[in-house]
This record gives sequence, C-alpha cells and structure tokens, in this order.
Amino acid sequence: MMKTTLAALALATTLAVPAAAEHPRPSTTIVEAAASNDDFETLVAAVKAADLVGTLSSDGPFTVFAPTDRAFSKLPAGTLDSLLQPSQKGALTDILTYHVVAGNVRAADIARLAKRSNGTVALETVQGDLLRFMVTDHGILVKDNSGNTFNITAADLRQSNGVIHVIDGVLLP
Repeated sequence: MMKTTLAALALATTLAVPAAAEHPRPSTTIVEAAASNDDFETLVAAVKAADLVGTLSSDGPFTVFAPTDRAFSKLPAGTLDSLLQPSQKGALTDILTYHVVAGNVRAADIARLAKRSNGTVALETVQGDLLRFMVTDHGILVKDNSGNTFNITAADLRQSNGVIHVIDGVLLP
C-alpha cells in the first residue's frame, strides 16, 4: 500500500508540472488566498494559532484541502474553541497538516490515479496519515481516517505555492 501511495504521489506531482507550465503562475500564496476569502476565516485563524502561516506561505508546492467556515461549524460544539487554545496547538497542527499533501495535485491527477486503482487512491498527507479519494458521477470525495467522507466543492484554485481544493468538512486523522 505504501509503495502504491508513494508512486501515486510521485505520479501526481509529475503529471501536474506540464499543466502549471501552460498558465501564468498566480502571485498569491495559499495563505494569502485564504485570508482574502471570507469563507476561510476559521481556517486562517486556525493556521495562525498553529503557527503554520510561514510554512504554508513558503515555496511548497502544497495541495491544501481547505474546509470552509461552514465546514468548521459542523464540528461538535466546543471542539473548535478547544482546538484554538494554546494547550491544543499540537492537536490543531496534526489536524491542519492532515489537510495538506506535498506537491501540486490537481483534481484531474486524483481522477486519473483513482481510475488506475479501481476508483480510489490514497495520498499521504504532510501529517503522515493517508487521505483516500473516490471519484463518483458527482465529483471527487475525500475520506479521512475517522471514516468521514466529504465533497471537494471547488477544485484547482491555483496559487503561487500550490493548489487549493475546497471541501465541505473538516478531515480528522
């Protein structure tokens, strides 16, 4: 499984390079793009609380599966407030880095990799655990280690240091 995952990640990164060369590179980073969008206020606050602004503003490239404020509001009552406490920085960092894959992985890359693997593909996150992706007639779904499945609601939002895919839930390792 690990060899398949690593091979899939390497292939996805390789496949994304020609597409990036065809279009001018955006000037905003992942963090700047999220900060300029009212739908990501909670995500930006969490990234700041976890001290990940510098990392996610660096060259990357990174693929971020970005939950919206509405996605965060679906967490059980008190969960977000607890995670934003300084004493929970480690847990918050684990959750946020579970939303990040190294490389520039576009939706078409996920779809191609899934098609070659009987409809699903697993990619390793920066946190170290796997995210599983399934392609359906309605789009791409992402499944976390807790068994939650969410939709990619907007894909391939290119930034200077990677790509953002908007998701409708918070992934839990």
